[in-house]
Amino acid sequence: MKDLTHDLPRPWTRPRRGRVSAAWRDLVAETHVGAEHLVMPHFVLPAESGCEPIDALPDIARLGRADLLRQVEADLELGLRTVLLFGLAPEGSKDAHGSPAWDPAGATPAAVRALKQAFGDDLVVMTDVCLCGFTEHGHCGVLHEGRVLNDASLAPLASTALAHAEAGADVVAPSDMMDGRVAAIRARLDAAGFEHTGILSYAVKYASAYYGPFRAAAKSAPGQGDRKAYQMDVRNGLEAEREAELDEAEGADALMVKPALAFLDVIRRVRESSPLPLFAYNVSGEYSMVRAAAERGWVDEAAVVRENLVAMRRAGADAVITYHARAALAGGWL
Repeated sequence: MKDLTHDLPRPWTRPRRGRVSAAWRDLVAETHVGAEHLVMPHFVLPAESGCEPIDALPDIARLGRADLLRQVEADLELGLRTVLLFGLAPEGSKDAHGSPAWDPAGATPAAVRALKQAFGDDLVVMTDVCLCGFTEHGHCGVLHEGRVLNDASLAPLASTALAHAEAGADVVAPSDMMDGRVAAIRARLDAAGFEHTGILSYAVKYASAYYGPFRAAAKSAPGQGDRKAYQMDVRNGLEAEREAELDEAEGADALMVKPALAFLDVIRRVRESSPLPLFAYNVSGEYSMVRAAAERGWVDEAAVVRENLVAMRRAGADAVITYHARAALAGGWL
């Protein structure tokens, strides 16, 4: 074969020298994903026990408190030290204002108490703060004549966050996308003596088509209309920086971009514009698509999950909320 390099100046740079073996590649790798970077989501039933598999989320189930404790204990053995809880409303309890969301005996507060009593500071307990799973109309705030009212929704959201903090939550995570809700929650928590409870704001949450499996799992799909009037337009990137800046100014301790895979550029934007810890949510649709393709033999699940999680971290996320967390660690995929 003809040598095409004889006219090239020597020596020339050979980046391939840094890829010659797995050990060398690991040594010089720029991005790492470990258990310390992962958050496991859980759907919590308003019951002491129970396990309801979720068809749209293979290997994920709605769990009663006792089942949740067993699962979290097993996950801790894998190194998973942070959970994000999504509580479900008791059958027939939903109302126009979402009042079951701030019931001290509700699914989320009860689960928080059980987890903190069992695991203390060995486990970071984060809780989703929203009304969509508790309102009869399925929207994230107070609905009036077909419109979600921003300011009228702030008090119930703050009440929900306070109920979670009183139960022992380390971090509350408002996902509703109402303007001013971080400030309202911070003020309510501080006034009640919970100034040490953190706020992880879903600062950049898009009105995305990737949420379908989650809405089935949480029973939180809107009964009418959509959420495009309050969640972000997927066509916008600069707006993400503004949303993050506003939530930072209102007292957020950490920020989130949701979804992740289709918005890696947005993760980078927020990373470069804010010094706060940044979370990426590897959402239900992203999880289910990988699982469906893997089940059909179309992709190597371990390799794809590893690549996706690395991409989110490489884009700038400090942590990733992902339904893949347990399998990735148990299988040694990372």
